[in-house]
Amino acid sequence: MIIASIDIGTNTALLLIARVSGDGSIEPLQDHHRYPRLGLGVDASGTIHPDAIRRVLTALQDYRDLIHTNRVDRIVVAGTSAVRDATNRDMLKQEILERTGFHLEVLSGEDEAHWTFQGALSGFPALSRATVIDIGGGSMEITAGDRQAIDSRQSINVGSVRMTERFFHADPPSGQDLAELRSFLSHQFSGLLPAPSPVLPLVAVAGTATSLAVLDQGLKEFRADAIQRYEMQTGRIEELCARLGSLASRDIRSLSAVMEGREDIITAGAVILLTFLRQFGFSSVLVSERGLRYGLVLREAARMTAG
Repeated sequence: MIIASIDIGTNTALLLIARVSGDGSIEPLQDHHRYPRLGLGVDASGTIHPDAIRRVLTALQDYRDLIHTNRVDRIVVAGTSAVRDATNRDMLKQEILERTGFHLEVLSGEDEAHWTFQGALSGFPALSRATVIDIGGGSMEITAGDRQAIDSRQSINVGSVRMTERFFHADPPSGQDLAELRSFLSHQFSGLLPAPSPVLPLVAVAGTATSLAVLDQGLKEFRADAIQRYEMQTGRIEELCARLGSLASRDIRSLSAVMEGREDIITAGAVILLTFLRQFGFSSVLVSERGLRYGLVLREAARMTAG
């Protein structure tokens, strides 16, 4: 089965076209990233701006053309935090349907966490149990369990775009900006029940983790083989966090091509990750470039098999 999945997040719109085998293994055929930042201002206004809708529609029209060049058996298009929060999400769904023919599915935070977990573990065939975290633009999902059963899944509104817009008032952020963000995050994480346990391996997906893995290795371009299963030590993330917090976004952009589209939000993402690691006692984290879009491919393959 060849399945296309599009993950429309707060900052990114991601397309995966993949072949799924009978044993559940995933062979990526095409993997594309766009940065339309659909969630720009949603935290404050509660609505998606028309300019952001236009940017997303442009990305989706490009993706539609790419999909049509492949013999795809099924297409799934899903929206996450920004779409969940927006009061005008129905208008967005209608615009997407009329302009692209895609039906937009709005995922709950719990469903996002579940399918991100399944997608992440697809890249770790030897890993039986884990905690998976997804630091997105609008929210963060924390899921623990194994391939057969999820023990816990939680979603909190502490994404990198949301936190940047709410706490950073200068570029680079001031020491007070950073301190207030860390304090807020610590309070939010203290409410997680059950509390994440460092007994399980920790896997991080999405742009914050993969971008930090790029910086940690000094890469100028994204390389999936260098990112997938890369282990970052908490101490090293603390060093990167301090460095990013001292730089203006234009200087962060010059560090690597991977920073394009997230140069102004990676600092907040790094603070989120570091605060989580420190608060729950994790000494390191494994990075996965596989996330929600991979989980949605698995979900659709299972549905097709079931008829």
